[in-house]
Amino acid sequence: MPWVVGIDEAGYGPNLGPLVQSAVAVRLPDDDPAGWDALKAVVRRAGGRWGRDARLVIDDSKRVYHGTNALGKLEHGVLSWFGLAGLTLADLIARIGLPDALPDTHLEGWFVPTAKLEQHTKASPQPDFAAHGVELGPVAANVVHPPRFNRVVNASGSKAVVLSLGLVELLKHVLAHTPGDDELRILCDKQGGRNYYAPLLQEAFPDGFVCAEVERMEESRYRVELLPRRVVVRFTPRADAGSVAVALASMTCKYVRELCMVQFNDYWAARVPGLPPTAGYPVDAARFIAAIRSAMTAEGLSEEQVWRVK
Repeated sequence: MPWVVGIDEAGYGPNLGPLVQSAVAVRLPDDDPAGWDALKAVVRRAGGRWGRDARLVIDDSKRVYHGTNALGKLEHGVLSWFGLAGLTLADLIARIGLPDALPDTHLEGWFVPTAKLEQHTKASPQPDFAAHGVELGPVAANVVHPPRFNRVVNASGSKAVVLSLGLVELLKHVLAHTPGDDELRILCDKQGGRNYYAPLLQEAFPDGFVCAEVERMEESRYRVELLPRRVVVRFTPRADAGSVAVALASMTCKYVRELCMVQFNDYWAARVPGLPPTAGYPVDAARFIAAIRSAMTAEGLSEEQVWRVK
């Protein structure tokens, strides 16, 4: 059976808070590469009444992070799927983050590493995936806070480079940590509408030879030759809508980002009484940064430590 690896991001557009990219590997039956049929006894898509169906809700994070207790819905799906109950935020980032994730997060003044998860819901027992012919592989997250984001943008002149560097690191991690030698089918959302990814993939797989099969608006597809296992990488618009692996990646990176934003907002609200929270997106971010500027000065923080330059 192939390993299907979903990759997605959350927080590319905002000026405040981290960019988070995630990769999730799931071994799925050959005849069900999307995974929804194999998992239908334990997983359902978003929609309908919450709480009336015991199955986990797994879907594009935009469909899950919605309505009442939006963060709780994300939390329940992510923690229950991976069996991560009883953790702190520091535990979570240590378990799934790439090497720089936890050290960089500790440098953020708002970070409370001992804060417990499951503040918004309680995780359910992890399903017996093996009973449904499914196996969990590695999960990884690239967490990029404003200081590192700004260093890359200032050096390269482009914020797209931040996304590309993170994707390269996730692809290297997936190749190194997914067990066995079965095929890797890697699914990604299109990045910024671009159609050409061969140089980026060659950087991620330096021991392989990247062959472009299709490069067009609807799909960019590549195979990587000369590696110990078959690797196929597809970039499509709205990949998270079609695959359980990409939906899980979407939920994971959105969950990590929103946990960080809760702490970020709590930190600044304690220093600027009456300050409404922000999601970090450009128009509201400008309101927020203006409101905290004096408090930033008092904390000894420069604007580039808090505000993403692009």
